[in-house]
This record gives sequence, structure tokens and C-alpha cells, in this order.
Amino acid sequence: MTIRALAAAAVAAALAAPAAVAEIKIGASLPLTGAFSIAGSKHRQGYQLCVDLINERGGILGEQVELIMSDNRSDPATAINQYERFINVDRVDAVFGTFSSRLSFPVANILEKNGFVHPLPAGGALRIYTQGHDRVFYFQPNAAEYVGATLRGVIEDLVPARERPATAAVVAADDFFANAVEAGMLGTKVIDPADGSVVEDMAPGFLAGTGIEIVYTEKWPEEGFNDWLNLANSIRRSGAELIVALTASAEEAVQITRALKTVRANPKMVYYSQGTQSEFLEGTGDASDSILVHTSWHPDAPFDGLLAGGGFSNADFVAAYRRKFLVAPDEDAAIPFAVCQGIEQAIIGAGSTDNGTMSAWLKARTADDPVRTILGRFSWDDRGLPRDKPFLMAQWNGGELQFIYPTDEFEGVVRMTHPKRGF
Repeated sequence: MTIRALAAAAVAAALAAPAAVAEIKIGASLPLTGAFSIAGSKHRQGYQLCVDLINERGGILGEQVELIMSDNRSDPATAINQYERFINVDRVDAVFGTFSSRLSFPVANILEKNGFVHPLPAGGALRIYTQGHDRVFYFQPNAAEYVGATLRGVIEDLVPARERPATAAVVAADDFFANAVEAGMLGTKVIDPADGSVVEDMAPGFLAGTGIEIVYTEKWPEEGFNDWLNLANSIRRSGAELIVALTASAEEAVQITRALKTVRANPKMVYYSQGTQSEFLEGTGDASDSILVHTSWHPDAPFDGLLAGGGFSNADFVAAYRRKFLVAPDEDAAIPFAVCQGIEQAIIGAGSTDNGTMSAWLKARTADDPVRTILGRFSWDDRGLPRDKPFLMAQWNGGELQFIYPTDEFEGVVRMTHPKRGF
């Protein structure tokens, strides 16, 4: 064959070969080590599973998705630097949010400055949504300050008046998220740290609204606290019939449960802000029985979402997660999966990865035309908080996390165990 013939054959082969598939790059900085590593690692699994399934189904708008993840070591400064690198060095098309209000609060400023849509899987502090950011969207039911409304609903709707707790102890980590839940429970003011202004006055507080007297409060430092037995003894001596423990992590929830068991605390009711994870059950055993934990997701919730342009239900997610990771998922994997679903729908709806167009599409969602995920349907108010979406309340019983409230949201509700049978 002549040189000219060889060249012609090469050109023909090149023209016949399929074109290289373009990629949509998405960046996510997660706490894979440090204080939030358990939740961060599950967020990584939720994001990766979603992207893998999208790519298996042909990608988004015909393009494969490249997910770039990095470990921020549970450190806000590192998280900021990593999102800046995603934008300025990796040239990502979109981002997924990180875990915890402590990390999400400063990251929100960076993403707003650069015009990126900021989908948050875990950043419940109200202050994140009152900074005037234009492209923030929360993928949980509501800000942490309003979690107490669900506990109040449980007490008023599920517990006969004569059996309700009359007194409460409220103990909390000095953490963005825990402080936010505490503000709602106790009815304090939510302050903007930038200028000291009052974001919202939560008075009288969700517990006061039920007529419960607060007989003990305590706050422990965000890092390095280990005096759990003394804290548990103080709670027991207060005689509180309701224990509200607002921890920053599942690990802290394990520690306080073990301590309460050691001192033989015997309240009527116990509520935690963290503790839906399998690691909590493994660390507490039967001491977990009857403990209430709010949640955004439950494996039995019959939510129908979308993925790769087709239907993808909550049951589909549970099955896919089990196949890939050989264990059952919890909400720390389900919530980031829903974030990924939302961003995929925004890109498809916008017809591009232009973040301004994606943001406009997300803002245009309504109750009748929502983003559809395994956490249910989402549309957002002007602050970026979901509209008309209640928290769920679950309770550990016999090693199973059972869905107990609200009772009219969907089928599968289990009768609440009350009072708690000790630790």
C-alpha cells in the first residue's frame, strides 16, 4: 500500500471512530477524616452511587459525569480552599455541597461569589440561608431551628396529656447545627455573626409551647470533650423526664447514651438530633431502645424520584446501595444521593451546565412541578429552604429504626413506644 493510501486509510478510520465523550465535571469536598468522617464517608458513597448510575444510563445530556472528590478533614479552611480549586483549577461545571453547617456556612460565601449553584445535603443552620445568597438550595426538610416543631408534634399528637413529660434537660454541643436546634427548642434569638443582627427570634421555643419546664441546660465544647459521665450524672440529678441531647455527630450520641446507661438515668422520653446511623446502634445496643431521632429519610418511605430521565424510587435506591456496598443505607447516604438527583434534573432542565440557568430552573420549581428525589419532592422559598416539607421522626426499637411520625404522611407508620424503658 502506498503512503498516500495509508494516509487515506488512517483518515477514514479516524472519521469512522466514535468521537470522544465529553465530560461534565462536578466537585465535592467532604470530611472523609476528622470529626465528621463517618457522615462524610457515607456522603461520598451516596454521591458516587448516583453518578455511577447516571453514567451507566448514558450520562447527562449525552455526556459522562466525572466526580472529583477531596477530603477536607472536617476543617472549614480546607473546605474553602478545595471549592476554590474545583472552580479555578479543575474548572468544574457544578458542585455538590459538603457535610455540616460548620463547613457549609463559609463555603456558601465562596460559591455565591463565583456564581455557582450550592445544593446543600447537610447545612441546617438558618444563618446559612439569611445571608442573601441567591443560589443556595437545601435538600432537607427545613432549617435546624425548626426541628423542634416535629418533637412538639410528637408530644402533642402521640402522647396523652397525663403521660407527657413535665420537665426537660437540654444539653448540646457548641456546634453550628446543635446550636441551631437548641435555639428553636429554647426560644432564643438567632444572631447573624457578621453584624450581630437578629436573624429570627425563636421565642417562646418549641418546648415551652408544650408547657414543659426546662430544669437543666448544659453546653460542651465542640472538640475534645470527654466528661460524659459527669454530664450524665447532672442530667440524672435534674430529674428531667425528657432528655434532649443535641450532638454534633453520631459518635457523640453514642458517648452520651453509654454515659446515661452507666448512671442509670430513667427518663420518660429521650430525643437526639443525631443517631439514625447504623454506627449508633452498634455503639449503644439495647440502650438505644425508645430513643427518638428526627430524620429526613427512611428506607420505607414510598418516595418516587427521577434519575437519568426515568423513574427511580426510594426502594430502587435501597436496592442499588445494597448491591454496591453490601449494607443497608442510612440518611447520610440517601441525602447526598438526592442532591445529585437534583443537580442532574437542573442540568437537564436548563439544557446546559450554566449555573445561572440551572439556578433559575430550580427556583421555578413548584409543588406541582418539583424536583423529584428519593427524599420526596422539593421546591424552595426565596431563602433556599424547602416549602411545606415536614421532618420525619423515627424511633429505635429492638435494633430497628422505625418511622413513627407524622402519622398521615404515608403508610408504614409504627406506634411509638412510650414511656422509654430506661437505659
